[in-house]
Amino acid sequence: CRIDEPYQLMCRIIYGAGLRLRECVNLRIHDLDFEQEELTIRGAKRDKDRMAIFPSVLHEPVRKQMDRAKRLYADDRRLDRPGVPLPGALERKKPGDRFRWEWFWLFPSPRVSADSRSGRPYRFHVHPTTLQKAVGKGVERAGIGKPATVHTFRHSFATHLVEAGYDIRTVQELLGHANIQTTMVYTHVATTRRRGVISPLERLD
Repeated sequence: CRIDEPYQLMCRIIYGAGLRLRECVNLRIHDLDFEQEELTIRGAKRDKDRMAIFPSVLHEPVRKQMDRAKRLYADDRRLDRPGVPLPGALERKKPGDRFRWEWFWLFPSPRVSADSRSGRPYRFHVHPTTLQKAVGKGVERAGIGKPATVHTFRHSFATHLVEAGYDIRTVQELLGHANIQTTMVYTHVATTRRRGVISPLERLD
């Protein structure tokens, strides 16, 4: 693959779990459940939480990314740097949680920056545009002639599940779609790709 780390891992998570771009960068340490092989997606679309699959093939690279994040977290605590922003009312109810490892980002930004609304400094997650740019460069390096973006990985996740015969309601739930019609588009794509007709040219040696 022509995409550098940690962005390659982010793309694998998006494809492997069917996440949106912001759902991936928003992952925190306590959202990872290795035993149940689940990811907790907090405050997704319509501000609802949902569960996503966490394929075992991703466990080892994610643990390595956790080790990299833990080193940055340890440096932050040693140097008394600001913590991470907390969701919802937690910032007010449990302000000390912003310094806890469980709330740290899986993909933290390398820099501390000020919140645009409050002006307070925080350690934010990697900015979504950095992943978009990394994928764009990777597509260019690979010489892929077709347009491809970060969202292409999520589309591929859904299409491949439908092609594999999974129930459309299951796919809807995993994608976090409110309307089944949004998910149904993948049945058309999958049907188009598996008409069952194989060109005789493909059977030639």
